[in-house]
Amino acid sequence: MPNRKFLSLVGAAGALLLVATQADAHARVVASTPAASATVASTRAITVTFSERVAPAFSGLDLVSAAGTKIPVTSSVSDDGKTISGRTARALSAGTYTVNWRAASADGHRMTGNFAFTVR
Repeated sequence: MPNRKFLSLVGAAGALLLVATQADAHARVVASTPAASATVASTRAITVTFSERVAPAFSGLDLVSAAGTKIPVTSSVSDDGKTISGRTARALSAGTYTVNWRAASADGHRMTGNFAFTVR
């Protein structure tokens, strides 16, 4: 009987570890260009790189000026599936911009986030 309790305890602990590992398996942002809070020269390109592949159909970028104006961005996901790239029609003028990103990791978990940068 004591052996059965021990095996049950080991099984329960293993199940908890498996659940905890799966919960931590979501993609997370590992880099962006421009970097969050950075001050940069004028740019047209924005990238957000994740720790794992994202689903292109549910992933993209939006760009908003400090005045609240939405700047059109053409976005795509890289061949390796880890980077969302955006490009504006023309170089950004001086000011502060917020990048709003959305992505879905391979496990279906949808995420959103944002960061700001300044063009001098």
